[in-house]
Amino acid sequence: MKNDNSYVTRTEPAPYKQWGEDLEPKSVDQMRWACELPVAVRGALMPDAHLGYGLPIGGVLATRNAVIPYAVGVDIACRMKMTVLDLPLGMLDEDDRRLKKVLRSETKFGVGASFKEKRDHEVLSEDWSVTDLTRRMKDKAWAQLGTSGSGNHFVEFGELHISERHEELALEPGIYMALMSHSGSRGTGSQVANHYSKLAMQIHPGLPQELRHLAWLDLDTEEGMEYWAAMELMGKYAEANHACIHRHIAGALGADVLLDLENHHNYAWKEEHYGEEVIVHRKGATPAGDGVVGIIPGSMATSAFVVRGKGSPESLRSAAHGAGRRMSRTAAKKKFNWTDAKRFLSERRVKLLSAGLDEVPMAYKNIEEVMAAQVDLVETIARFEPRLVKMASSGERPED
Repeated sequence: MKNDNSYVTRTEPAPYKQWGEDLEPKSVDQMRWACELPVAVRGALMPDAHLGYGLPIGGVLATRNAVIPYAVGVDIACRMKMTVLDLPLGMLDEDDRRLKKVLRSETKFGVGASFKEKRDHEVLSEDWSVTDLTRRMKDKAWAQLGTSGSGNHFVEFGELHISERHEELALEPGIYMALMSHSGSRGTGSQVANHYSKLAMQIHPGLPQELRHLAWLDLDTEEGMEYWAAMELMGKYAEANHACIHRHIAGALGADVLLDLENHHNYAWKEEHYGEEVIVHRKGATPAGDGVVGIIPGSMATSAFVVRGKGSPESLRSAAHGAGRRMSRTAAKKKFNWTDAKRFLSERRVKLLSAGLDEVPMAYKNIEEVMAAQVDLVETIARFEPRLVKMASSGERPED
């Protein structure tokens, strides 16, 4: 590892475009600072943006031959998955006992959540020795396979509304029972993120304070190649995590799968933009290439949207990954109470099994406004309404 203390201020920052109005000023500052990095090429700020480490949540940043661990995020390859099941909608009201049971038994929530009887998946046959860290973490990753973590991670049942036929969905118009989940690469992904973020900061000790968490790893260095390999492995692991959750829940219910959809964020991709190959970091931002299908959730009691990307060049073919927080967790705990929250949920026919007060819907931005701010980025092709929701219990440290 060779330290580089030679930070030189750019004559002008890389260009970026913002979607949405009245965004949190600190998140805008973070996006502007990211574009001052010497490796930055172009950026975009999504309408769900809020404060993060280094790059804001909702930040998209293209760099030249460099990857920034904190611009990927702590929960590497966090993703959404939706499975449409051949179950009657009436179960949501009349026979929800079985649905509640599988949410409690077929995944686990919390920072250290793991299974004594480990789940199996072909991801365990991948090469976990790509870095010494992933090799050492394999057993923990295996024990956590199929778990959901904490923070804004959830597993829920609800209604998928399809108003017209779309080739990507391959389902007739109607209302379907669907299972939806949000989580990532669990404790192993967090360890990878923190290890390589610290390494990047050691390599670039001369960065000013506002850029410190945006320290990068050159991809032609050993450290950069190691992180990239670990990140890709965490992408496969996060995908396997959701696959286990959905497979076990569908199996326990004896349900057939009619459709699977998924997409991820908190990742970096090698892509071509404006005629140049760049590394595109999407931290809390969804890939939205032309025709690419994704899922953009709201909160535990507001709609989620199945969308088709429009491939906007200015957004680096990206869109928001959700509603985005309206306030910090600390502020939400001070401002809201369960009496008001439960009334809000009841009005929307949502049954909540567990969650922290910092995750109540009022702590999030209006998802309808977020979607309206990005009509040039995505087109809605279906709408999901949550009805039975489980998250980590109150008091758990957030991992999102």
